[in-house]
Amino acid sequence: MRVLVIGKYSTTKHGSTIVLLRLMADSWRSWPELVETLKIVLLCVAAGILYGIIHDQITARLCIEYFTVFHPPVFITHSPTLLGIGWGVIATWWVGLLLGMWLALAARSGFRPKLPVVEMLRPIGKLLLVMASCAMIAGITGFVLARRGVIVEPDWMVPALVPSSYAGFIADTCAHDVSYATGLLGGATLCILQYRKRSQRLT
Repeated sequence: MRVLVIGKYSTTKHGSTIVLLRLMADSWRSWPELVETLKIVLLCVAAGILYGIIHDQITARLCIEYFTVFHPPVFITHSPTLLGIGWGVIATWWVGLLLGMWLALAARSGFRPKLPVVEMLRPIGKLLLVMASCAMIAGITGFVLARRGVIVEPDWMVPALVPSSYAGFIADTCAHDVSYATGLLGGATLCILQYRKRSQRLT
């Protein structure tokens, strides 16, 4: 069994979330500090959900089959608005939660100067703008390549999609995949930058 060791904590690879919570708990030395930490987590969850809903309102209208055929039948509806809201929440709340936990850890753990939640607003906003821009570029690129026949529809997909929907499906796939990728990389970068900001305030 693989054991992960972080500082004074050790756990199996399946318990890394517990280690993260314990590390965060080290910074909860008073009720106000706990509240400020939770605000950062909740801000990230809310930002992720808002981004997901707006993102899926667009992609659901590009190719409804992306949600009704190629997603589990969680929502029995063909309304792009309802599908965009439902999947926008389901697909992003946990991403926002994980980012919020790591960001709170980077911003407030230990004995360095702590960053309040208000200082997270602009960096998170910039991250969402970068994600949206990359998703839009990826979606447009995928759409154009599919329309020009550069990306060809595989045989197994033919029964599920009418030919006119394929370009929209590729656009949706590209936009969603790039959103996750930029969110992961951007979120990690955001945490590093906030931790470095605390280090700079020591001087």
